[in-house]
Formats: sequence, structure tokens, C-alpha cells
Amino acid sequence: MSARARWHEGWWSGARAVPSPNFGPRPAGSAVTLVVLHSISLPPGEYGGDAVERLFTNRLDGDAHPYYDALRGLQVSAHFFLRRDGALLQFVSCDARAWHAGASSWRGRDNCNDYSIGIELEGLEGDAFEPAQYARLAALMRALQARYGRVDVAGHEHVAPGRKRDPGPGFDWTQLRTRLRWRADRFAPAA
Repeated sequence: MSARARWHEGWWSGARAVPSPNFGPRPAGSAVTLVVLHSISLPPGEYGGDAVERLFTNRLDGDAHPYYDALRGLQVSAHFFLRRDGALLQFVSCDARAWHAGASSWRGRDNCNDYSIGIELEGLEGDAFEPAQYARLAALMRALQARYGRVDVAGHEHVAPGRKRDPGPGFDWTQLRTRLRWRADRFAPAA
């Protein structure tokens, strides 16, 4: 099956659908041209639970962990969440605008949420990511390109410098570029 054939109304069949209420329409005429990579774990440094899924679907219990108290009422989402074992969840149709980048700019264009796909990697800034994550991320990136055409790739740290630090120094940009075999000018960090 081709990568393009695996899409239905912005939902990719290679991911488990977990619809989030936190999204909106993209501005008219706004094409997807960017993927923004993030890192997240809830609570920080703990992996494998369902807290990220609960956060993106407004079901996180603020009393379940002291760290969650600061997240009460937060309405955020990403298009995808990529677990450390390579499992992939999709929260928002890629045809819609997820709420992941906040105040942001890429190559002189503000409001990255309008024209980007947000992918959260289970992990922490500074920590290494897993081989299964790079393999699944590369497959997803190829599928996104097949559906939307050329996309650039940046970290949250690149579109919101000074405000955000993820995915951070633990993310191996060279490995992702090597897996994709895309030109270096499509990636935020210097080649």
C-alpha cells in the first residue's frame, strides 16, 4: 500500500487514532510545509503511561501527581505522539490545526501551528531517543511528504527559541537526515 493510500481525511492508518478536542481549522490557503518535533514525558522522566494521552484529550487528573497541578485546564494537542517503543498515536487530523507550537516562527513566517504538523516524541530534552522512534519517525515523515509534498523539519527549540528547548541535544538530527536521505537545508540545525 502506498503512503498516500494510507490517509483518510488527514488521519494516517499507521497510527492509533485518539481524537483530541484541542484543534481548529487551518487558515484558508495554508498548506502544510513544516514538521515541528517536540519531546514530552509525564511526569517528566517517566515513560510508558497514559498521561500524555490524557493531557491531549483533556482527561489528565491534576491530583494524580504533584507535577500535574500546573497543567490543570491546559488545552494542548499535537498531531502525533511517538512512544519510545515506536508505537504511534494520532490526536488531530493533519488537515486541521493542532495546538502544539504556541508563539513561533519558521524562516520568517509566524504562527507555525497554521502550517505545521506537530510530532511529540516520548522523551526529555538532553536524553537520547530510541532507535524504534527514529525508524517510525522516518516512516511517518515519508508518509507526510507523500501526502503534503515537501516539508521542512524543525524542533520546537528552533521555532520558539528562548521559550522552548525540545527535543533538545539528545535528539540525533544526523540520524534522522540519514534515514530520510533528504537534503540538509530541509532541517533546522546546521548540517
